[in-house]
Amino acid sequence: MDGELSSGCANNGDQENPLAKIAPAPDLTSPSPFKVYKRRWFLLAVVCLVSSSNAMLWLTFAPVADQTAKRFHTTMDMVNWLSIVYLVISVPVGFLAVWILDTVGLKCAVLLCAWLNMTGSIIRIFSVLDFLSLGSLNFAYLLLGQCLCAMAQPLIIFSPTKLAALWFPDHQRATANMIGSMSNPLGLLIANLLSPAIVQEDKDIPLLLGVYAGPAAFACVLATFGVHQKVPPTPPSASAFQSDSLSFSGGLKMLLRNKAYLILAASLGSGIALVTCYSALLEQILCVNGYSDSFAGMCGAFFTVFGLIGAFFLGLYVDRTKKFTEVTKICFCLTALASTAFAVMSHYRNQTYAVATFSALFGLFGFALYPVAMELAVECSYPVGEGTSSGLIFVMSQLLGMLYMFLFQSLAVKKEEAPFSTCTVASGGALDWTTSTLVMAGLSCATACTFVVSFHTDYKRISAETSRGCSVNPVEDGAVTAQS
Repeated sequence: MDGELSSGCANNGDQENPLAKIAPAPDLTSPSPFKVYKRRWFLLAVVCLVSSSNAMLWLTFAPVADQTAKRFHTTMDMVNWLSIVYLVISVPVGFLAVWILDTVGLKCAVLLCAWLNMTGSIIRIFSVLDFLSLGSLNFAYLLLGQCLCAMAQPLIIFSPTKLAALWFPDHQRATANMIGSMSNPLGLLIANLLSPAIVQEDKDIPLLLGVYAGPAAFACVLATFGVHQKVPPTPPSASAFQSDSLSFSGGLKMLLRNKAYLILAASLGSGIALVTCYSALLEQILCVNGYSDSFAGMCGAFFTVFGLIGAFFLGLYVDRTKKFTEVTKICFCLTALASTAFAVMSHYRNQTYAVATFSALFGLFGFALYPVAMELAVECSYPVGEGTSSGLIFVMSQLLGMLYMFLFQSLAVKKEEAPFSTCTVASGGALDWTTSTLVMAGLSCATACTFVVSFHTDYKRISAETSRGCSVNPVEDGAVTAQS
């Protein structure tokens, strides 16, 4: 009976699906056309660990920017460059990462990222070793290490969507993408909590660098000895079977002609850029109004924890309902409202509960939006490779992130009178970020409105799989049966 159903579904797909010509369909008349493997969870764990450690390295200094500036005898603007460099480098490297993922494969991307990550974390330690001291140029070690870690970021940021598409069946893809994508903000959470806890004084910076090198080294060992294949021997779904059917250049051309994808890329890229700026500048925004580094770290932690919670439940929801567009539009609107509330309340003193609450809500809707929107990008751009569709969004976000960071820093003004400031370094006066955060909120609202009004799309990947008649029921390390 299963054989008859599979055969009928395959014939139906040949008649109705225009994308079927892109790659030959698997033999759905066989008893076991698709297969899933337990090792997919190990691969997902490795990607999560590498991604999380990379995020920790990125945000190491942001929660303790003042103490870092004091230790290395530099300015807050130079400390901000330890975060900005991620945005600058990931733009050119992002295009290379897209090509590696969709042409060379997932294995190469993960291994290269893991080694760059570990090497960068070790070079950062050179800045505090006396026998390698460059005096006033010790900061150069930090910047070089950050540059290597920044080169690793696009490779691992793009990987969850690719991993979910290649190794997971259709009913687990959004959940797997959510887990992989949210491991990066988990690293931000750890950095927001750990950095202020470790660094009470500037002399604690060496310990901070050593602690953050550990996860990067462990992740590199796991990736080196545990990642052996770029694709499973047997694909888990019809879309995985033809995942690499388009060339890199062909995929780019299709994306540039896809109006829905371009709207999504611009909107989501702007959203990611604003979240990046929020994470990097949070401590500086709050300290001038009397909030401590520990409280800023706690707000960053709330931002991430609630984002992880929201992403988890939304991932499960869209896996069952496939309502990607509706969920994305609602989250965009709620994120804009939460960012506006934070922008207003963060510039009043003694509003700890309000500031913490709106930080949590900002994360709940903002972070939860990311993995769902990435799956939506694949749906509206199929059959373009997952690395290309997610990679271009990330490159867009980094370009906008650089622009926004420079804009917000230029809008910050020095306050000669800041009696309640807790900022350790305030040469020439503390910085007032009121205008910057209000502009940040305005950009968030404009992005949400544009996306809600302009974005409309069909779910091309789901449509292609349905027309091929392939919903699959997985059996761990065994066959799956095709059903209509």
